[in-house]
Order: sequence, then structure tokens, then C-alpha cells
Amino acid sequence: MTQSKIRPWIINALVAAIYIVLSVGPAAFNLASGAIQFRVSEGLNHLVVFNRKYIWGIVAGVVLFDAFGPGASLLNVVFGGGQSLLALLVVSWLGPKLKTVWQRMVLNIILFTLSMCMIAWMLMIVGGATAFWPTYLTTALSELIIMSITAPIMYGLNRVLRFSERIGK
Repeated sequence: MTQSKIRPWIINALVAAIYIVLSVGPAAFNLASGAIQFRVSEGLNHLVVFNRKYIWGIVAGVVLFDAFGPGASLLNVVFGGGQSLLALLVVSWLGPKLKTVWQRMVLNIILFTLSMCMIAWMLMIVGGATAFWPTYLTTALSELIIMSITAPIMYGLNRVLRFSERIGK
């Protein structure tokens, strides 16, 4: 295998590892699951704005955290991984039609916030929530906040790290 074929695999493995580390940090761990989910790691969702090849690392991080983190269950893996994959695929499909990085980041924030309905629904199924709308409100609001806070951080990091070039064309 050539370096150009191995590089995306290695970088996606690193993204998955960073996602997990950011999710299980001492302060974040208690707020990374349930009806209020302030996962700093969700900021990595913005990587897809720079290059769609990051999808697999992000989804792998979500799936691994949901499989082994607090509230681990098969439903958590399916819904969490599915919600992330769906939102990331839509962003990677619609994103190139937008002119600026900021427009793509706003699209990403909106899609992830709206798609939290899948997480609220899953929490209802597993019995962690009693009513859909309040659960959706808290999960969507926490996603909106964390994605909005991390957007300028990821934008600034991209200016230094050039995410689109790191993983390869």
C-alpha cells in the first residue's frame, strides 16, 4: 500500500482516538450522555466541512464511545453512529454547493442540531427519557451550543493545520 492510501486510514484512526479522549475527559464525561450532551468531541464534526474523508474517523469515534462509554448499548451505537453518519453524509453532499467555509459550518450546525431528534427518540426507547419534546429540546440545544462554540475553534485550527490537505485529496 502506498503512503497516499495509508494516510487517510491513520488520520481517521487518530480522529477517532481524539473523539474518544475529548468525550471521556474528567469534566466532559458526566455530560457526554443522556438528555443533555455537552460532548466537546462533537466539534470534530466540523472536519467534514474541510474534507469528506474525515467522516469515517468521526463515526468510528462516536461508535466506540457509544459502545464503551456511559449508557453503552447496541441502540446507543446504532442511533448515535447512524445520526452522525447521516448528518455527515448530508453535509458532505450539500457542503460543496456552498461558497464559504462559514456557510458549510452553519449548515453542519443546523443538520446536527436537527438530527438530534434521533438521539431523543433513542432515549425514549431505552427509557432514559419520559417525553420526546423536552428531551429533543435539551439534546438539540446542547448540540447547537457545543457545535457553535467549536466552529470558530475548528476554523482557526484549520488556518494552521490545513485539515483538507492533511488527509489527502
